[in-house]
Amino acid sequence: MSNGSNGSDGTGGLRERKKQQTRRVVSEAAIALFLERGFDDVPVSEVAAAAEVSTMTVFNHFPTKEDLVLHRFEDHFDDIVAVVLGRAPGESAVGALRRHFLAALDRHDVVTGLDDDPHVLAFHRMALAAPSLRLRVLEQSTRTVEALATALAEQAGAGPGDVAARTVAYAVARTVAAQLCGVQAELVRENVRRLAAGETAEAVRPDAVAAARQAFDLLEHGLGGYCV
Repeated sequence: MSNGSNGSDGTGGLRERKKQQTRRVVSEAAIALFLERGFDDVPVSEVAAAAEVSTMTVFNHFPTKEDLVLHRFEDHFDDIVAVVLGRAPGESAVGALRRHFLAALDRHDVVTGLDDDPHVLAFHRMALAAPSLRLRVLEQSTRTVEALATALAEQAGAGPGDVAARTVAYAVARTVAAQLCGVQAELVRENVRRLAAGETAEAVRPDAVAAARQAFDLLEHGLGGYCV
């Protein structure tokens, strides 16, 4: 019988819960300050003071200041890869992303940029105003393209012994991945821009749906036969 000194219900589990609690407290304190005064105008030392922890503790949980914001999106960065890998047999990568994105627009999902909750809008405005955050998002977008390209190349590539064919397969896969990620990113960016400028999600939604349909239709015309 376990004495509770180890395992998920013992010291290890308690330590992990405390770690997550500290992480949550620090994140909430940081976001509150950033929304109030702007990302660039709040030093990490003030975040630490507001969370009642040391600056070292902040960096132990969040390696960079930007991570205090972007960790909230880390579960979504590779959604596009999961959608493509999880598509139905016979469905193209473009078709899967089109279906997924249109469904998310119907829900006004935050990842589509079509969410006009005041807190979400304030968060977007704060992020748009910070150059370092915009740069990190671009860097993450590049990593997402690489991850999607790798997944597509594995599905469409040649056998393990054909180095030349694998090289070509990856080059093509990266081109396809860049287009898929780029179209979705621009659709999201336009939705965020319009909502941040004061339009409502309900007013923007018809245009957002029409733009998404047309953009994915164009991709389907050129890429629809790829990796089916």
